[in-house]
Amino acid sequence: MSQTSSINALGEPGVRLRPADVFMREIADSIVSGRYAEGEVLPPETPLGAHFKVSRTIIRESMKRLEEKGLVTIQQGRGTLVRPRARWNILDPLVLSSVIAHDEENHTLDELTLIRSSLESLMARQTAAGGTDADRAAVVAALQRMREVESDWETFREADADFHRLVMRISGNFLAGNIADTLYSHARHFSRFEDSVDPDKTSYTLQQHQEITEAITAGDAVRAEVAMRHHILDAWRRRSGRDLL
Repeated sequence: MSQTSSINALGEPGVRLRPADVFMREIADSIVSGRYAEGEVLPPETPLGAHFKVSRTIIRESMKRLEEKGLVTIQQGRGTLVRPRARWNILDPLVLSSVIAHDEENHTLDELTLIRSSLESLMARQTAAGGTDADRAAVVAALQRMREVESDWETFREADADFHRLVMRISGNFLAGNIADTLYSHARHFSRFEDSVDPDKTSYTLQQHQEITEAITAGDAVRAEVAMRHHILDAWRRRSGRDLL
């Protein structure tokens, strides 16, 4: 039978976020990091409230939100239990960010890159096969925008992201686009996932986007798919040294 966890497994509450957000993040981090194991019962409301200086109402509402994220399950008479990792909603921003933050060996980012490359290469194929003249012109314009801001790294990063989101949108694949953008948007906040400023890397990135653009404008679905997959996997190899090709 599971034993109620000690309040000592929790860190010191933060000071900048709202109390409810601090509470949610600390509990999520404690679960993802393994400080609270699968099946373990979380501390009762009273010690939690005293530790985080929040009301029981905030605790109850937060636990319901954590349950929606798949991290815990609330059972009458037993308390709040940690759910198995397989039940976590990995596309939830809080869960995904916590998982990436606690994965020091980058296995999660490896998996994320493989999934992203599969989804985005499919959407590049669909864009090349079904895009209109206006769509193709928009892709060319997005590439041109990247060239124009090449010397401004932060702006270039955003133009790069805009290029990918444009291809997703044109593909018409709402589900794939939503999943890929969710994964990409949260991963890029971590320095391990993003490139550092390097003119050579910027030039290489432009070259690969040029290849994707040429395939799309030519209506070559197979080449667009291959070019997008290679770009995403190769970019991760250059950043991490991990070859997933």
